[in-house]
Amino acid sequence: MTSRARVRAPELVGAGGWLNTGGKELTLADFRGKITVLDFWTFCCINCLHVLDELRELEEKHRDTVVIVGVHSPKFVHEADHQAVVDAVDRYEVHHPVLDDPALATWKQYAVRAWPTLVVIDPEGYVVAQHAGEGHAHAIGRLVEELEAEHAAKGTLRRGDGPYVPPEPTAGDLKFPGKAVRLPDGHFLVADSGHHSLLELAEDGETVVRRIGDGQRGLVDGAAPRFSEPQGLALLPPGHPYDVVVADTVNHALRGVRLADGSVTTLAGTGRQWWQGSTTEGPALEVDLSSPWDVAWFDGEVWIAMAGVHQLWAYDPATGTVRVAAGTTNEGLVDGPVGEAWFAQPSGLAVSADGERLWVADSETSALRSVSRGTVSTAVGTGLFDFGHRDGAAEQALFQHPLGVTVLPDGSVAVADTYNHALRRFDPATGEVSTLATDLREPSGAVLVDGDLVVVESARHRLTRLRLPEEAVRVESVAHRTQRAATEVAPGSFRLDVVFEAPTGQKLDERYGPSTRLLVSATPPELLVSGAGADSALSRELVLSDEVAEGVLHVSAMAASCDDDPEIEYPACHVHQQDWGVPVKLTADGTRRLPLVLAGME
Repeated sequence: MTSRARVRAPELVGAGGWLNTGGKELTLADFRGKITVLDFWTFCCINCLHVLDELRELEEKHRDTVVIVGVHSPKFVHEADHQAVVDAVDRYEVHHPVLDDPALATWKQYAVRAWPTLVVIDPEGYVVAQHAGEGHAHAIGRLVEELEAEHAAKGTLRRGDGPYVPPEPTAGDLKFPGKAVRLPDGHFLVADSGHHSLLELAEDGETVVRRIGDGQRGLVDGAAPRFSEPQGLALLPPGHPYDVVVADTVNHALRGVRLADGSVTTLAGTGRQWWQGSTTEGPALEVDLSSPWDVAWFDGEVWIAMAGVHQLWAYDPATGTVRVAAGTTNEGLVDGPVGEAWFAQPSGLAVSADGERLWVADSETSALRSVSRGTVSTAVGTGLFDFGHRDGAAEQALFQHPLGVTVLPDGSVAVADTYNHALRRFDPATGEVSTLATDLREPSGAVLVDGDLVVVESARHRLTRLRLPEEAVRVESVAHRTQRAATEVAPGSFRLDVVFEAPTGQKLDERYGPSTRLLVSATPPELLVSGAGADSALSRELVLSDEVAEGVLHVSAMAASCDDDPEIEYPACHVHQQDWGVPVKLTADGTRRLPLVLAGME
């Protein structure tokens, strides 16, 4: 047994209280004798949703010894609303206790710096491991087996059911619908994400015509198909063998639907999530995708909002191939040529009436962006940490995590401003942003119908028809920054250390070149005098400017570990990766070292 640092776990405190416990308030003492995995997450974060899926197998396999506890730590103001957390726990089928920590109290006690972060606590109440980002489920699984053996021998392991109590199920035909399209006969096809299916509704938007999919999570083609949290939908031009393309988000796939008989086929994706180093083009059924969130027919191809890797991809039905169309996988807001631009969880797509521009709801930067003639540009939005509800000139207007865009008859763009519960409008002719409607509940998309808008109210589980107003709705202007406190750092020489320890039984495998990668940049770029760029070492000397008061360090780290056993002919390898956006404030007496834990203990 490898010796481990023993750090007493701080108490779990959250002003929002506990969910999925039948109303019981829990403390660390309630988990004594169990192996506890704290999952620090926030429901806007696509990487957090990936980790929820990664943990499901661990949760089931070690049900009598392991308790997973979600610690919900909000980025956006809306995510600090308790009912929004209740909805998210239901929406994403979280089957373990969740602590609602709107003030980030527990986040700060555990010195967490990134979403998602996993912390493992042993049966005696000591922290034994910390992992940031995705790809750690296998490492935690091995650690759990070690802890089970160790504490069974010591008599400190307590087997039996955990404290999870399921909530009452959501009733209704729709459950957290994602997007919708209007079919040629006037009906609506809705991605019924919470029911893992598609629902066809009559012209009234309420009467059920048929359901495509049996409501069970899965990746099954044919006449009895299954989906997993489908989101975006796009109609294909006539002449294609399938009428609708579906972004089947959690299956990491594109699916084709033939409306005549409701049959479904997989068009792109393998069902596996794309990781750094995977291929980015080729036969569509041989290339991994990552959480496709929306789709649109643009420039002769199906363009994909690939939320999981902060890019736009394209699927060509004629050749059956996919490719990266825009973005670098770096998360942020950078305009320019499509191959150099940065996105942050693009989640909504719409094409201008002339077909020359693709509008993009870039959710994590709370931005409205577009692609035209090989160039990405930003109409509204400033970056990862600024958001709010402010109308007026586009350069100072603010959204809050928008998920959908719809082109209006006059060429302006309606934005489903999801976390503001509002429908907003950007007019390219005037450069002005206004508010069309408020008092919606997490709108995620909208469909234009005879001059009206049918809005997908995701958290109200319905479609809502709105008459486009002649005048904008007046709202009180608000602006926010993320709640995370800035780290005080000293200008000048500065050391960045990414901590990574390979899981038990594995090692960094350098046989085919470097197995680690570190990419560093900053907003504003002037913050970094030197040290920006990519390299294989996980530690780097930076120089910070003494002329910049504050900014954000963007750090992206990747490490690949493989089985450390020469007898294994085909060793299993795993990729661990995480992106950090660290707000910093430059002060003379600030720290000169920033440790970021990818896996292990600092």
